[in-house]
Amino acid sequence: MTLLNAAAPAPSCYSRTVNEWMCMGYFEDRGDELISATLDHLTITAAAVLLGLALALPLALAARRFERLESLILGFCTGLYTLPSLALFPLIVPFTGLSRTTVVVGLAIYSLTILVRNMIEGLRAVPPEVIESATGMGYSRGRLLWRVELPMALPVIIAGLRIATVSTVALATVGAIVYDGGLGILLLNGVNSNFRAQVLAVSLICVVMALLLDLVLLLAQRLSTPWTRTAGARG
Repeated sequence: MTLLNAAAPAPSCYSRTVNEWMCMGYFEDRGDELISATLDHLTITAAAVLLGLALALPLALAARRFERLESLILGFCTGLYTLPSLALFPLIVPFTGLSRTTVVVGLAIYSLTILVRNMIEGLRAVPPEVIESATGMGYSRGRLLWRVELPMALPVIIAGLRIATVSTVALATVGAIVYDGGLGILLLNGVNSNFRAQVLAVSLICVVMALLLDLVLLLAQRLSTPWTRTAGARG
């Protein structure tokens, strides 16, 4: 009996008798599942942020051109942001079904309050003399926007984009209530079954993903706005 006990394998760090938070065996055994869920989560995040940008730009331009609409647009976006996710996602389901699209649309709606506000502030920060100079050179309204105003507003816009992206990574986990995919479903299953290794693993992946995406956007900001570094160096 002693020999049999000695030959028996040690219990896993996640088993019926052991339920540890930190378990490298979980990463080794469930690696493929974690990679698939992480890529799905990343796809949802990217699609939601891009959709949010596409929706935020015309709203910001309308608010900037028609000052009376600014408070209304910002109030509308803020009102949407205050909707609980447990209510918003089910409201979208009748139109998009229990799918990834539902999560993407819901997250894009949540990103509007940050993106629209930062776009408005970024465009407002463009010096009037620069706009007057470009107009005097014969720039049309569209060319002025794309070649002068938006590039100069990029630092503020990307700052808002970084906040929206990081928050979207976290909010995407709530999408598990309507979509059986991404890291959210692993987190939900882990919480429901008190699977500590899975809960901690998914949480760590979300944190790392958010940090990496923020770093990528910061690098993109520095590369796309070299004049800000030049101005800083002169100062």
